[in-house]
Amino acid sequence: MSTYFPKAGEIVRKWYVVDASGQTLGRLASQVARILMGKENPRYTTFLDTGDHVVVINAEKVKTTGMKSEQKVYQHYTGYPGGLRTEEFNKRMARKPELIVEQAVLRMLPKSKLGRQMITKLNVYRGEKHPHQAQKPEVRALEVRA
Repeated sequence: MSTYFPKAGEIVRKWYVVDASGQTLGRLASQVARILMGKENPRYTTFLDTGDHVVVINAEKVKTTGMKSEQKVYQHYTGYPGGLRTEEFNKRMARKPELIVEQAVLRMLPKSKLGRQMITKLNVYRGEKHPHQAQKPEVRALEVRA
């Protein structure tokens, strides 16, 4: 008996809406990453993208624990000499909260072609509204741990 691997045409992707209001950033990101990878799916295969689409709403209402909101700093390097750019968590949250959630999820996905393919199925929005009603997404309640 050989191991079953789903073919590309057999993979059916669902759409889920996740409300980020009141959720802790890291716990939200890890659960969304599991859905994007397909680990919730019984047909999960490590080297195939069997995950579902996720729409995260209310990104500006995500919370952090401890002193992260005052101390966390995002850094990236532009590639030019002296090109280290830093931005504090509070400033980025005011400017673009979608980017905070998106980067937290991206950093929990595989660092490969497969991970880059998985992140394309993530859509993050600042408020309640999103343009994906045509896909008829299901509301997905995530585990809330204290």
